[in-house]
Amino acid sequence: MKLQFLVNIKRKRTNKLTNKKKSSSTVSFANELLWAIIGLLLTIFSTFVEAFVINTPWSWTQEGVNSLPLGITFQVGAVLLTGCMGGKNAGFLAQVAYIFLGLFWYPIFAQGGGLQYWQQPSFGYLLGFMPGAWLCGWLAFRRRTKLELLALSAMAGLLIIHVSGLIYLVGLWFLIPSELPSNNLLDLIMSYSVDPIPGQLVVVCTVAVIAFILRHILFI
Repeated sequence: MKLQFLVNIKRKRTNKLTNKKKSSSTVSFANELLWAIIGLLLTIFSTFVEAFVINTPWSWTQEGVNSLPLGITFQVGAVLLTGCMGGKNAGFLAQVAYIFLGLFWYPIFAQGGGLQYWQQPSFGYLLGFMPGAWLCGWLAFRRRTKLELLALSAMAGLLIIHVSGLIYLVGLWFLIPSELPSNNLLDLIMSYSVDPIPGQLVVVCTVAVIAFILRHILFI
């Protein structure tokens, strides 16, 4: 009887643990799906919103509150924020959906959409959103939430985006140089990778701060 009683207790504990694991995985999947949808909407919306900063608070009394454009959009920031908040799977799925919708349905890319968009020199950077968001999300959840970890994750994601974009850009330069805005590869690299970097670094820092605050508020 005692032996049977102990066996029953162990079975009950095992069932409870199994149910907890199932519940946890379901919540995790729902959370990832939610952030994938949010990330997709953020990426689409931010494609057409110019990134900016405002002037320093101590100058507001004399100059008022003025916005200073960074010469880029918030798009990369949306990609990296999705990874920092939803993790690798949410970040990756959001960008897969974004690329798929832009190629086959809606003109949601910066210069339109459609299958012919592969000829655009910026398309490699769009493809880089997928591994960039995945790496950012993977790193962002490796350890307990810290500001420096989120900043490092976003920086790593940005690096992957630029590496992917540069590889694709060089490939296009060899394949269809006449279709590109310039025949000079160095000019193309400056326009699509070097010039946007300062503004994107500001956006990366902003993403890290926003993600840090939200993850503490939402207990993620």
